[in-house]
Amino acid sequence: MVNYIDKKYALSLIPERKDDANKGSFIKILNIAGSSNYSGAAYLSSISALKAGGGFITLACPELIIQRISSLMPEVTFIPLNSSNDGFISDENNIINLSDYGIISVGCGIGTKDCTKNFIFSVLNNSVSSKLVIDADGINILANYDNKVSLKNAIITPHPKELSRLLKVSIDEILDNREKYARIASQTYDCITVLKGKNTIVTNGDEIFINKSGNCALAKAGSGDVLTGIISGLLSQHLSLFDAAKLGVYIHGLSGDIASEDLTVYSVLASDVIDYIPLAYDYILTED
Repeated sequence: MVNYIDKKYALSLIPERKDDANKGSFIKILNIAGSSNYSGAAYLSSISALKAGGGFITLACPELIIQRISSLMPEVTFIPLNSSNDGFISDENNIINLSDYGIISVGCGIGTKDCTKNFIFSVLNNSVSSKLVIDADGINILANYDNKVSLKNAIITPHPKELSRLLKVSIDEILDNREKYARIASQTYDCITVLKGKNTIVTNGDEIFINKSGNCALAKAGSGDVLTGIISGLLSQHLSLFDAAKLGVYIHGLSGDIASEDLTVYSVLASDVIDYIPLAYDYILTED
């Protein structure tokens, strides 16, 4: 049976925002993102988590990235990571107390250098008490991991090419059978799968949900980073993995829909989508 994520369903998932809440009321987020080639991914995935309602986020990234983007987001705290000479996260002397963070997002713009892979493997193996959101190069690294990994506390957010690498199935086969392979991914890794694309699919390996928001305005670099941040921000507000994934894809798509009304589907940037998250919330919360 296929279910659909529309405005009414999204409203049923919106987390309560208590008047006496403070930043400590929400689960702390650690975002491991960015490299010399993709500093924008670190920015987009961090600031969108706060815009979606998160209370506290720390970005762990190479020092070079902090120098580039820290002034753009004074609300974010930072952990500088040692990096290779070409600006990718290294596995040398990078120690983070993962238990301080109930949510860890990993993969946006980190690349797939061997030194980065080793660090990410360490994070995956040691974040047993945290909820994970794994995107982009985090999925590409996972696809090259020889050992079987249980991701029972994780959401993975592949596009078809990334899922192709992960499942060792052709892209055409996945595109022809999107629901089937999204479900297989969840069953294989014991996780929530968000298979991105037109009518994004969200599944826990059993139930299938299809998102009804979004349009081709989201076909821009950085859009997936924003989705990762939105889902992380929702998780920080104590939503379950499945509910955060479902609501996250709807808010992300709806933000793109509203943005395109002002900017056209041609001209919406990933950073514009972040600016329209408040209007997406307003639309969901306003009675017809």
